[in-house]
Amino acid sequence: MACVGCSGSTELFFILLSLISPCNAWKVVAKMKTILMVISTKNFRDEEYFHPKQVFENRGFRVVTTSYERMSTSKFGQRVSTDVMFVDVQTEKYDAVVFVGGAGASIYFNDARAHDLCRAFSRAGKPTAAICIAPVTLANAGVLAGKQATCFESEAPRLKEKGAEYTGAPVTVDGMIVTANGPKAAKDFGEAISKLLLN
Repeated sequence: MACVGCSGSTELFFILLSLISPCNAWKVVAKMKTILMVISTKNFRDEEYFHPKQVFENRGFRVVTTSYERMSTSKFGQRVSTDVMFVDVQTEKYDAVVFVGGAGASIYFNDARAHDLCRAFSRAGKPTAAICIAPVTLANAGVLAGKQATCFESEAPRLKEKGAEYTGAPVTVDGMIVTANGPKAAKDFGEAISKLLLN
């Protein structure tokens, strides 16, 4: 296998990758990628964080959790420590961003830093995802305009107001934008994001 324009180390990597069985090759690719999960400091929805996170880790991705505080608390009282503070996030270090839902997710609706992150990931062609009420943050950042998207039903008018085509489906994928409507869709949401990263 030749790789025109590759350095010696890069070409060696691709040669080694070609020797791996197809069933394990995706694990190698996954381990090279990192997903940023954004949670609120209080009242993020348990299933919408833990279920996709488990999907990601089972697929071999590295997960980094960010919030505005060192410790965040879920709706049902689970405590989660922050890997990187939200204000210190550097988008180039991550391959996807996931905004977790729950009542507390509204803190990001009009947050300039959150909007900058959404736009940066979207412009870079990286998966930009949100679940439950969190797609409102994506909408307010302007990345859902002209896109199909879903969310918790009560927030549908906010998405439409910002130019999104609301589908009402459990999970909706439009290009590199992934949205979901709530806890029951959390695992499928994680699988949809994983699929984009493995393609």
